[in-house]
Amino acid sequence: MTKGKKKPITRNKLLAIAGVGWLFDALDVGILSFVIAALAVEWNLTPTEMGWIGSINSIGMAVGALAFGLMADRFGRKSVFMWTLVIFSVASGLSAATTTLAAFMVLRFFVGMGLGGELPVASTLVSESVAPKERGRVVVLLESFWAGGWLLAAIISYFVIPTYGWRVALILTAIPAFYAIYLRISLPDSPKYEANKTKRQSIWKNIQSVWKKEYAKSTLMLWIVWFMVVFSYYGMFLWLPSVMVMKGFSMIQSFEYVLIMTLAQLPGYFTAAWIIEKVGRKFVLSLYLLGTAVSALTFGFADTTAMLLVSGMFLSFFNLGAWGALYAYTPENYPTIIRGTGSGMAASVGRLGGIFGPLLVGVLTARSVDISSIFTIFTIAIVIAIIAIIFLGKETKQMEID
Repeated sequence: MTKGKKKPITRNKLLAIAGVGWLFDALDVGILSFVIAALAVEWNLTPTEMGWIGSINSIGMAVGALAFGLMADRFGRKSVFMWTLVIFSVASGLSAATTTLAAFMVLRFFVGMGLGGELPVASTLVSESVAPKERGRVVVLLESFWAGGWLLAAIISYFVIPTYGWRVALILTAIPAFYAIYLRISLPDSPKYEANKTKRQSIWKNIQSVWKKEYAKSTLMLWIVWFMVVFSYYGMFLWLPSVMVMKGFSMIQSFEYVLIMTLAQLPGYFTAAWIIEKVGRKFVLSLYLLGTAVSALTFGFADTTAMLLVSGMFLSFFNLGAWGALYAYTPENYPTIIRGTGSGMAASVGRLGGIFGPLLVGVLTARSVDISSIFTIFTIAIVIAIIAIIFLGKETKQMEID
């Protein structure tokens, strides 16, 4: 081997490096759902104000997904991935020092920017760095780190927030800033991106390209699916601890039950990863979204503790398995020169749904609309996503992505 030439990174090392960044993203989003419940008590927040916290986070994610997705096609996946980690980590740490809702929400916007940019860029990087026969499985496994982050968030929130307060919990989310330094040293850029550097187009040209005839149907499908999935996910999961409190449980009981529900995310990811290369992306994504819809409807109408726990666990199982399939599926619909742009724009449209989801729950709750009706709305949104996949989506299983 030539002196000074770096050895190619192994699949498992790439998965671990990108996955830990993904885990920290989930840690931050997960802790926010518990922090909202704590802030509601400490700052006497109204349901509408609680909803705006989740929505401002999604506004930042929409901006970040679009901006950093475009930048990833111009400047490379690695450098953009690293900076998104730094932005959300520093902003999250600083938000622990805020004393007003306005300051907290400004910093949550920047946290959202980093989060929104990191997720599509990381999935693009990984999908371009592994062989077609295992690409879907590896990206779903990457997404499984999200469950680890949510689980860690639930554990920290259960043991830290009631005793030490929400500020200490948020400080713990600043750790990824140090991890980004390690990423810069050890993570190579996507080999497909490096091979296609000479074919790079202007940012405007990339935006136009996703609506070319050969990609327009896929783009429309992805935008519908992303919007509906993110709308329902953030509407349900950011409010999950608060919904449990509304159903009569104490804050500590709520955190405990959400922790149990979160455990079900892991088998959801692993089963999706196991079958996605066997039966294809469209089937797995549609199946897991169908399971999500049924579980959401059951959770909304649950009137016993047992039904809440069981339906909540199935909701976590199916919804997060669907997320894994969606992240595997999205980059495969575009060629390398516009993959970051296509994935980022789809994610950005999805984050618009994330703005309205938590806000809708806050507004409807303030008007005394029952939880069953709210979760019925999310169920309908998921069904719309399934229809779009079936009629507009194409199968990309083990397809060469260039």
